[in-house]
Amino acid sequence: MKAVVFALTLALVASQHVNFAPEFEASKTYVYKYEALLLGGLPEEGLSRAGIKVISKVLISAIAPTIYMLKLVDPEIFEYSGVWPKDPFVPASKLTSALAAQLLTPIKFEYANGVVGKVFAPTGVSETVLNIHRGILNILQLNIKKTQNVYEMQEAGAQGVCKTHYVISEDAKTGYIHLTKTKDLNHCQERIIKEFGLAYTENCVECQQKGKNLRGAAAYNYIMKPTATGAIIMEATVTELHQFSPFNEMNGAAQMEAKQTFAFVEIKKTPVEPIKAEYLHRGSIQYQFATEILQTPIQLLRISNAHAQIVDILNHLVKYNVAKVHVDAPQKFIQLVQLMRVASFESIQDIWNQFKAKPAFRYWILDAIPAIGTPVTLKFIKEELVDGPITIAEAAPALVAAVHMVTADVETIKLFETLAFNHKIQANPVLREVAMLGYGTMISKYCAAYPTCHADLLKPIHNLFVEAIAKNNFEEIAMALKVMGNAGHPASLKPIMKLLPGFGTAAAALPLIIQADAILAMRNIAKKEPRMIQEVAVQLFMDKALHPELRMIATVVLFETNLPMGLVTTLADAVTKEANLQVASFVYSLIKAMTKCTAPDFASVAAACNVAVKILSPKLDRLSFRFSKATHLDYYHSPLMMGAAASAFYINDAATVLPRAVVAKARTYFAGTAADVLEIGVRTEGIQEALMKIPKAPENLDRITKMKRAIKALSDWRSLPSSEPLASVYVKFFGQEIAFANIDKAIIEQAINLATGPAVQAEAENAVRALLSGVAFQYAKPLLAAEVRHIFPTAVGVPMELSFYTAAVAIATVNVKATMSPPLPETFHVAQFMKTDIQLQAEFTASIAMHTFAVMGVNTAFIQAALMARAEVHTIVPARFTAKLDIVKGNFKIEALPVQIINHIASVHVETLALARNVEDLAAAKFTPMIPAAKSVAQLSKEIFTSKIASSMIGSLSRSTELIYNDMPSNFLPKKLRAIEAQAEKKMCAKSKFFGIKACAEIESQNAAFIRNSPLYALIGKHSVLVDVSPASGPVIEKVEIEVQVGPKAAEKIIKVITMTEEEEAPDGKTVLLKLKKILVPGLKNSTRSSSNSSNSRSSSSRSSLRSKSSSSSKSSSSSKSSSSSSSRAKSKIIDVNAAPISKRSKKIRSSRKSSSSSKSRSSKLSSSKSVSSRSSSSSKSISSRSSSSSSRSSSSRISRQEVYDMKFAKNHIHQHPISKARASSISSASSFEAIYKQAKYLGNAVAPAVTILIRAVRADNELQGYQIAAYLDKANSRLQIILANLAPKDNWRICADGVLLSNHKVMAKFAWGVECKEFETEITAETGLVGPDPAFRVKLTWDKLPSGLKRYAKKLAEYLPSAALYAGLSQARAKNSVKQIKLNVAVASERTLNVILKTPKRTVYKQALALPIALPIGATAKELNVADQIYYMFSKASAVECSMVRDTLTTFNNKRYKNEMPLSCYQVLAQDCTSELKFMVLLKKDNLYEQNHINVKISDIDIDLYPKDNDVLVKVNGMEVPINNLTYQHPRGAIQIRRKAQGLSLYAPSHGLQEVYFDKNTWKVQVVDWMKGQTCGICGKADGEVRQEYRTPSGRLTKSPVSFAHSWVLPSESCRDKSECRMKLESVKLEKQVIVDGKESKCYSVEPVLRCLPGCLPVRTTPVTIGFHCLPTDYNMNGSEGLRNIYDKSVDLRETAEAHVVCRCTEQCA
Repeated sequence: MKAVVFALTLALVASQHVNFAPEFEASKTYVYKYEALLLGGLPEEGLSRAGIKVISKVLISAIAPTIYMLKLVDPEIFEYSGVWPKDPFVPASKLTSALAAQLLTPIKFEYANGVVGKVFAPTGVSETVLNIHRGILNILQLNIKKTQNVYEMQEAGAQGVCKTHYVISEDAKTGYIHLTKTKDLNHCQERIIKEFGLAYTENCVECQQKGKNLRGAAAYNYIMKPTATGAIIMEATVTELHQFSPFNEMNGAAQMEAKQTFAFVEIKKTPVEPIKAEYLHRGSIQYQFATEILQTPIQLLRISNAHAQIVDILNHLVKYNVAKVHVDAPQKFIQLVQLMRVASFESIQDIWNQFKAKPAFRYWILDAIPAIGTPVTLKFIKEELVDGPITIAEAAPALVAAVHMVTADVETIKLFETLAFNHKIQANPVLREVAMLGYGTMISKYCAAYPTCHADLLKPIHNLFVEAIAKNNFEEIAMALKVMGNAGHPASLKPIMKLLPGFGTAAAALPLIIQADAILAMRNIAKKEPRMIQEVAVQLFMDKALHPELRMIATVVLFETNLPMGLVTTLADAVTKEANLQVASFVYSLIKAMTKCTAPDFASVAAACNVAVKILSPKLDRLSFRFSKATHLDYYHSPLMMGAAASAFYINDAATVLPRAVVAKARTYFAGTAADVLEIGVRTEGIQEALMKIPKAPENLDRITKMKRAIKALSDWRSLPSSEPLASVYVKFFGQEIAFANIDKAIIEQAINLATGPAVQAEAENAVRALLSGVAFQYAKPLLAAEVRHIFPTAVGVPMELSFYTAAVAIATVNVKATMSPPLPETFHVAQFMKTDIQLQAEFTASIAMHTFAVMGVNTAFIQAALMARAEVHTIVPARFTAKLDIVKGNFKIEALPVQIINHIASVHVETLALARNVEDLAAAKFTPMIPAAKSVAQLSKEIFTSKIASSMIGSLSRSTELIYNDMPSNFLPKKLRAIEAQAEKKMCAKSKFFGIKACAEIESQNAAFIRNSPLYALIGKHSVLVDVSPASGPVIEKVEIEVQVGPKAAEKIIKVITMTEEEEAPDGKTVLLKLKKILVPGLKNSTRSSSNSSNSRSSSSRSSLRSKSSSSSKSSSSSKSSSSSSSRAKSKIIDVNAAPISKRSKKIRSSRKSSSSSKSRSSKLSSSKSVSSRSSSSSKSISSRSSSSSSRSSSSRISRQEVYDMKFAKNHIHQHPISKARASSISSASSFEAIYKQAKYLGNAVAPAVTILIRAVRADNELQGYQIAAYLDKANSRLQIILANLAPKDNWRICADGVLLSNHKVMAKFAWGVECKEFETEITAETGLVGPDPAFRVKLTWDKLPSGLKRYAKKLAEYLPSAALYAGLSQARAKNSVKQIKLNVAVASERTLNVILKTPKRTVYKQALALPIALPIGATAKELNVADQIYYMFSKASAVECSMVRDTLTTFNNKRYKNEMPLSCYQVLAQDCTSELKFMVLLKKDNLYEQNHINVKISDIDIDLYPKDNDVLVKVNGMEVPINNLTYQHPRGAIQIRRKAQGLSLYAPSHGLQEVYFDKNTWKVQVVDWMKGQTCGICGKADGEVRQEYRTPSGRLTKSPVSFAHSWVLPSESCRDKSECRMKLESVKLEKQVIVDGKESKCYSVEPVLRCLPGCLPVRTTPVTIGFHCLPTDYNMNGSEGLRNIYDKSVDLRETAEAHVVCRCTEQCA
C-alpha cells in the first residue's frame, strides 16, 4: 500500500512540472530589442579589427497555433574598421536604405515547444536578408526536456546539427529560470559548410591532435520568466567565437567573435500583419547559401551590367599590359573572372564573338574561361573550342585548366562525359587523353564533396573497359584503368580485380604493364576503403608465382593504406622466407625507411615498422643498389603544423643498370591537411636494350633452325617473353594523373621522320626569313593559381569565410632582328651560314605581377568586413644586346647595351588590413592597418608588457609593477620581458664598378611580434622589400662587350701589350742583385738552377729528377744523397703514425738499413739513382712488415704501412725536350720545365696569340676598363700559356697560367697571380706511371704562398675532410706530410677498382679496391678500339656479368659456385638468349678422347667453334678454320670480333648480348651485357641477382640440386647413331624402393629428369644426384610414356638420391 501511495505522489509531481519552453500568446505582440555584432581580429586590444553590427526591434506575434510572424522595426546596419575598442562603429546608411524594404518585410515561421520549423518569406526577401532573420530565430531554438536539467544532444541550428549541452536552473528569489546552452561547433553531425579548392587535399586528423587550425564554440544564456503555459524569454545573450591560425593554435590565433543580445521590451496588442505577397517555403532555421559563393572576398563589385563591365576590364588589361605588366593586372584579372561568373553563357558568347579575331583580347578570354569554374566553362569549351576552329595549343590548356577549376556536380560531370566521348576529341590523342583523365578527376572531386556519390557516374568508363577487354585492346584497357584510378570510386574495384593475377582470368593474356596499371588504379580507392584494398594487396604480395614487379607495386599500395601492425608484421615474416631478392630488398628498405617517418598520419605505421624491422635480417641491407629499393624522407614541424615528405621507389626485376620503373612522390602538410603534390613515374623496360643492341636481326632460317634444333632437345624448354623496346612516363598532380605517354618504336620513328622531314626544314627557312625582316613578339599569360575558400555561417546569420587567392600575370616582350652579309639567296642551306657574317639585335623584357590574398571575415554580396593579408610581388627584367658572329674570320662579339632605368626591378609588399565596405557606398570603404602607427605601437607595447609584468609579479612586489617599470628604459627590463622591436628598417647596397651599376635592397618590416613572438604575429603587419638597380657613381658605362677572336687575327685584338723580363721576375728589392750577378757571373743565363723564389715550390720534383741523373757530377751526387735521405726521412714520418715509442722506432729504422742491401740485387736493372730510392723503399717495406702484426688494419686512425708503401710510383715519363747537349744527360723534368719557361717567359714575344678574349666596359671618357685573356701556343715545346690582365693602364694585376706537355706521360703547369703574377704561385704536376704491375697516375700540387682568403677556405675544407672521408668509407689518419704539398696517387688495380692515396699536409686518406661504376679501357682489347667504341666498352663491360669455370667448379652469373660433373661428348647450354629472338647460344662439351673442353657459339648467322689442339687454341667459323695468324677476325655483317687474348681466344659481340666469350686450354668464361640480365638461361643461370632461385631447369622448375640443374641443360641424343657422339638422354627414373605415403604403399617417379645412357649403351661412370620424387599408389597405371611425360609437372613428395650416368659405352650393334 505504501508503494502505491509513493507512486501516485510521483505522478502528481510530474503532472505539475512546469513547461519552460518559450511561448508567444496568440493575442499579443512581443517586442524585443535586438543587437548583433560580428567582429574579427587578434584578441589583444589596441589592434585593428573589422566587423558589422545590426540593431533593430523585433516584433513576434502568433497568427495560428504554431505559425508566428517576425518583423524587424527600425533596423540599422553598422560597419567597423578601426582600432578596437577606441574607434566607433560607422552607420552604413546607404546600405540600410537599400535593404530597408527587405529588412522590414515580416516573415513567417513554425514554432512549437521551443523548436523552429519551416520558414516562409516572399520572393522579394533575398537569401542574405533571410539569413539575418534565421540568426534571430536561432536564439528561439530551445529543446527543453521536462525531466532533466543537465543533458546533451545533437541540436539543429543555423550552423547545422551540432553537439549541444544544456544546463537549467531556477532562481528561488526571483522565480526566473536560468538556462545555459553551449555548442561545440567542432563536433557536428551535420555541419553547414562550403569548400572550394580543397578537393585534392586530405584531412589529416592526426596532425590536429595537439592543436587545431580552426575551432568554434557558442554559449547561449537565457533568463526566462515562467508562465502558466510556458515561459517568456526576458533576456538572451549569445557569444560565439571562432579562432583560426594556419599554424598550431598554441602559438596564437586570429578570432571572429559574434555576439547577440535579445532583450524583452514590452507586449503590444497590435498584431504583425503579413504583406500582400505569396509566402513561399524557404527552408528551415538552417543557413542557406546565397550569392556569396559568386562573390570573391578580396573585392566588392557593384555589378549593374556584367557585359559592359567585362568589356571595360578587357580593354584595360589589353591597354595597360603591352610592353610590361601593370601592377594591378592580377587584381583586374580576378575582377574579370568574377564578372564572368555572374554573366550568362550567351553574354560570354557575344563577348567571344566580338573579340576572338583580336589576338590581344582572345588570349585573355581563353585564360579567364576555365577560372569561371561553372558549367558555363564546359559549355563554352564544347561549343566554341571543340566544335569551332581552334588549335590544340589553345584547346588543351583550356581543357586541363577546366578540369581543376570547375566545381564538380552532376551537371558538370555529364558535360565532361559529353566532351570526353566527343568524336573530335576522340580523334585527337592529346585532347582525348586530357578529357578522359579529366572525366575521372571530376568524379573524384564530386565524390570528395558528396561521399555517397552513385556508381552510375562511372558507367560509361566501365562499359568502355568491358568492351576493350573483349577486343583485347590494350591501349583502351590502360586508358580505362587510369580513368578509374583518377576517380577512385569503390565500385571500380570489381572490374579492376578482373585484371589482377589470381583474381581474374583475363590477367594471363595481358602484358605486365597493364597488370601494373591495374594495381596502381587501386591507390585512390584505398583512401576511401583501405580495408578492401589491404585484402587484395596482401594476396598479391603473398603470391610468389607473381612477377616480382607486381608484388613490389602491391607493397607500395599496401603501405599507402596506413596498414596496421599485424599486416606490417605479416610482410616482415614473409620477407624472412622470401626467395626473390628483388622483393626482399624492396620490402626491407621500405620498412626500414618508414621507421624514421615523423609525419603524424603515418605515426602508427612507423611504430609498426620499428617492431617489424627487428624481425628482418640486417643482411638485406648489404644488397647493392642494383636491387630494388624504396626510400622515404620526411620532416614535420608540429608548432607550425607543416611538413614535407618525399618517397622514391626503385623497382627492378633483374640486376641491370636501368631499372624497370622509378617512381618519385612528394607530399606536403599544411594547416591540418595533407596532399600528394606531385608524382612522376618512369618505366624504362626495354630502353636499355634498344639503345645498346643491334637492330633486330633478319629471319635467317639457317641460324634459327640450328638454335631451335638445339633447344628442342631440352626438356620442356620455355622461352621468356621478349621485351619490346618501350618506355613510359606519367605525371600526377595532387593525386590525379594529368598526363602519360608511352614511347615505342613507332613513336620514335615518327619523331625522327618529323625532325628530318622537309616540313622542319621549311619551318627553319621561314624562321630565318622572319629574323631577317624582324620579329616582334609579345606574350601575356594570366593565371588564377589558387582559389581556396572555406565558408560557414555564424550565429548572427552572416557567413564567415576563410579564403586564399593567388593570381599572377606574366608578360614577355621580344624584339629580334638579324642582318647577314653577304645576304642569303632565296634558297639556302645550313652550310651557307658558315660563310656569312651574322649580326643579331635583340631586346627583351620580362615582367611578372603576382597578388596573393588571405582573408578571414564576413563576405556577402552587400557588405564585407574582414581581415585581409595582401601580398603584391612585381618584377621586371629588361635586357638589350647585340651579337655578331663571323665564322670565316673567327670572331664572336656580344654587347650588352644600356636599358631604360627602372625604379624597382623587384618589389614585394605585404600588408595586413582590417577592411569594411558595402556595395552601396564603395567610395566610403575603409582600410585600417592591423598594426597602428609607430607611436600607437610604442604605447601599446608598453601597455602590454606592463600588464604582463603586473600579472606575473603581482603578489611578490609591494607596489604596482606599473609604477616600478613605467619610467624605466627598456634595457633595464628583465630579458624575458623586453619588447621585441615592432618596426625594423634595413638597407643593403652592392656596387659593381665594372658594370657601372649599383643594386640596393630596402627591407622594412612592422609586425605584431612585440605582442607575442610567434609565426602568426610575425606575419601580421606591414612588410616590404624593394630592389633597385641604378647607375653607380663614377664614370658612365656605355656598354659591356665580350669579344672572342680565334686564329691569325687574334693578335690584332690585343689591347694591352705585356712584356716580361728577368728583372720583372725577380722579387721586390732583388733587381739590383740580379744585375750584379750578370756582370760577375756571365754564364748565369745558361745555368740550369732555378731561382730561389721558386725552389721551395718545386723542391720535390727537382730533387727526384736530380737523383735520377746524379752520376754526372759530384755536386749532383751529393744533391742526390741529401735528396734520398730527405725522402727517407719524409717516409719515416709516415711510419710514425703506427709506431708509438721513439726509441723503438729508431731501432727499427737502424735495423732496416742493414736489410737494405738485399734490395740491391732485386733492383740491379735500374740505374744507380733508382737503387737509392729502392733502398729507402725496401727499408720502409721491412719496417712496415714488422709493425703490421701489431697494428689493426681496420682502424680508421692508423694507416697500414703495407697499403701506403705498396703504392711505390715508377714514372713512365722520359724527357723529350732536349735543351742543350751539355745538359741532356742531367736535366730533370722540373728543370726542363724551368728551362723551357726561361727560354721565353712571355710567349707573346715569340708567337702570335691563338685566342684573344676581351671582356670590357666601354666608358664615356674612353678609359680602358675590363680584362684581356690571351692564349699562346708553342707547338715546338708543346706549351700553352694563358694570361689574364686588367686593361687599366696602371693596374698590373694578372693571372698567368703556363703548362708544358713534357712527354706523353707527364704534364706540368704553373699558376701565378697578383701584381705582375709575382704575389702567389702554385705548381701542378700530373704524370702516369706504374705501381708494381698496375698502371697509375699521380697529381701533385705544390705552393709557396697563398692568399689569406684561400687559406681560410682551405682550412674549412680540411676540417670537413675527416667526416667526409668517414662518410665515404675511406680510411684516414693524421700524418706529417710535406707542408706545402698535396699529392694524389691512383693505381688501377683492375678494370673496376682503384687504389687511392691522398696526402695533405696533416692527413693521409686512402682506399684500396675503390669500386668504379664503369670499366676502364685498360686491356689490350680496349686499347685497340676507337674513342667511341671505348666509351661503349666502358659502360657495357662495367655492367656485364661473368660466368666461368676453373677445373670442375663453375661460377654462375650470380656468383654462385657449384661442382659441374659434365657428361662426355654431350653439349651443355652454358648461356643463351632465352627470349624468342634467340640472339645467341653458347654450348660447352667435354670430348671423349682427352676430356678437354670445347665451346660452340651460335650468333648472328655463324657458328663458331673454339677448341684446343696440341698446345694451342683454334677457332672455326661455319666449319672453316681461321688461321691464328689472320686474327683479329671481324664479321662482315655483324659487330662480332674474334681475337687472341692472353693464352687463348676471345669473342666479342656486345651488341648481340655477348660481351665476351674467352676460352683457353684450362679455363673459359662467358660475359653477357647488362641488358641481357634476367633474359639468359643455361647452367650459368639467369644473371638476375637471384641467388636463392639459381637452379632453374629448362621447364622453369626450381631444383635444389646443382647436379640435377646442370644435367637438365644437357642436349641429349635421340639415338646412339647420332653424329653428336652424345650417348645419353634425359628421363624420369623410378625409385628402386617402395615407400609408404599417406598410409599407402606407393611407387615413386622423379619429377626432375635424370641423365641415363641410351638403349644399347652401358654406363661407365656415374654420379649421385638428389632429386624430387612424386609418389603414386602401386596399383596406379602410369599409361606409358605419356604418364611419365606428365610426371614433370607433379609436386614433390620426397627427395632421394639417384644415379646419373656421365660416361656411356655403346655396344657394337648400336655403334
